[in-house]
Amino acid sequence: MKIIVAGGSGFLGTALVKRLTESHHSVVVLSRNPEKAKKGLPASAMVERWDASSPGPWTQHIEGADAVMNLTGESIGGKRWTTKQKNILLSSRINSTRSLVEALTRASKKPRVLVNQSAVGYYGNVPEGDVVESHPAGGDFLGKVASQWEQEARKAESLGIRVVTPRTGVVLNKKGGALPRMLFPFSMFVGGPLGTGKQWFPWIHLKDEIGALIFAVESPKLSGPVNFAAPEPVTMKQFCIALGKAMRRPSWAPVPGFALKILLGEMADGLLLGGQRIVSKKLANAGYRFQFPMLADALADILK
Repeated sequence: MKIIVAGGSGFLGTALVKRLTESHHSVVVLSRNPEKAKKGLPASAMVERWDASSPGPWTQHIEGADAVMNLTGESIGGKRWTTKQKNILLSSRINSTRSLVEALTRASKKPRVLVNQSAVGYYGNVPEGDVVESHPAGGDFLGKVASQWEQEARKAESLGIRVVTPRTGVVLNKKGGALPRMLFPFSMFVGGPLGTGKQWFPWIHLKDEIGALIFAVESPKLSGPVNFAAPEPVTMKQFCIALGKAMRRPSWAPVPGFALKILLGEMADGLLLGGQRIVSKKLANAGYRFQFPMLADALADILK
């Protein structure tokens, strides 16, 4: 297939493009910095400049493509959530998605599917009960961002394009995402859960995240929101115990919730002190089989 990957030079995008090119797909990566992006991507991937908000030469690649995959968005955990930063987090997602949908509208031969990244933050903090795709959106900042993001993507459905919005949990890999930040305190023998440790911690191995994204492209019956989280739900405390065991380190030094709130402000509640017991119901029903359904096996593979 010919697949367009927007945001293909980041943590997820790099791994996705590598897997796609290994499977002999033709890949066009849309990036703000093509020269930098090319250094981390396979030589067979074409890289086209775009500003993630307006039309340009990149739109020609939409014509006749089989799929568009959008991973673009300012890092949620990169900076403290000031009013300015919150506007950037929202606009970086909305503008890039709107730009892609506009390009899809203009294409005479349209792609069959748009896979537009979302996140489990859509649901807000859900202390109890399983959370499947029909669960309502949360009323917090992340819930509102994800909801608006998905609404923008689903405008492509009116064009006859299948739209999938993966609601992804914490992607585990030692070279990117949240895990490297957690490894350091454990390596110094001061690791432990954040807050009470009772909050749910939905996770997924990077290999399964990439596998599920490609599965979403290839599965014509899969559409709408789809939860991307491993079948074994764990709390923050259970995750940290498993991480400590995998690293042969203790998990005894919890970080108080009030300290995180002082340090990170609203971000602490949105990212660290809340969670959801995510069930990937639609993914399982469509036939996806996780390579790493259990946390201990996932950590062993990552840390080997």
